Amino acid sequence: MSQIVELGKPIYAFSNENTPVATVKSGDRFTVESYDCFEGQITSSDTTMDTINWDRINPATGPIFVESAQPGDVLAVNIHGIQISDSGVIATGKNLGVMGHRMDDDFTVKMIPIEDEEAVFNEKVRIPLNKMIGVIGVAPKNEAVSCGTPGNHGGNLDTVLITEGATIYFPVFHEGALFGLGDMHAAMGDGEIGVSGIEVAGKADITLEVKKGQSINHPLVKNKDGLNILVSAETLDEAAKLAVEEMIDLLLPHTDMDLAEMTMLMSAIGHSQISQIVDPLLTARFFVPQWFLDAYDIKIFN
Repeated sequence: MSQIVELGKPIYAFSNENTPVATVKSGDRFTVESYDCFEGQITSSDTTMDTINWDRINPATGPIFVESAQPGDVLAVNIHGIQISDSGVIATGKNLGVMGHRMDDDFTVKMIPIEDEEAVFNEKVRIPLNKMIGVIGVAPKNEAVSCGTPGNHGGNLDTVLITEGATIYFPVFHEGALFGLGDMHAAMGDGEIGVSGIEVAGKADITLEVKKGQSINHPLVKNKDGLNILVSAETLDEAAKLAVEEMIDLLLPHTDMDLAEMTMLMSAIGHSQISQIVDPLLTARFFVPQWFLDAYDIKIFN
């Protein structure tokens, strides 16, 4: 039976000062249990904002110490499967998310049953599940970063692509990487415009692998469709532009093109996309299709 990293006292910030709750070897496959983003504090639609301890938001299970991981390495996270609870919660309110400035109620909560691979929003709307992980990453290079804030270490990336079948790559800044995850969703749209998706507790079946010999500056997500780079910044414009530059810098050495030709190609086949626009930093991604990687036999970290 594979190792299970169970629920316990979570972390609320990624930091190299956190004490590991488990140790694994590179290549180990195991399961990580996760609270929802409210750490189970919302149990009914009557929950009010002042009854929630907002210091306990976006908890992550971890950190998990990965043997052989050293600064300058890359940590690959293979997501084999995600199991979620049979109910979730979605919330918004005054001054929350994109529309919060037009709301009068401080906090509006909706409990969401999960049935037959669908989230039951109301009698007419049943949402197909897109099970994904919102908070995932490693200890940042410098000071601690709240689990609610994204960065080049990961954190609250809130990216719909971080789901079953994907591999996420993180730069390693400290010995052991100090990996953690949490904030699972039954469904979430790009942008997460209301400040929450359908928040659920759950379990992630993952493998962690240490990749040596090549470093990265920002998280990458690889799936059957292609490669994405995730960049978080103070503005969406800044994040989107930096994602383009970082992707071109990553791929250009693997081709026979110069910068101008590569730029023209990326303008024709690459896609600038939004991950989330409601966290303290905003996250954009740039996508390159798999057929291009195949054309130049580009295999990231293989």
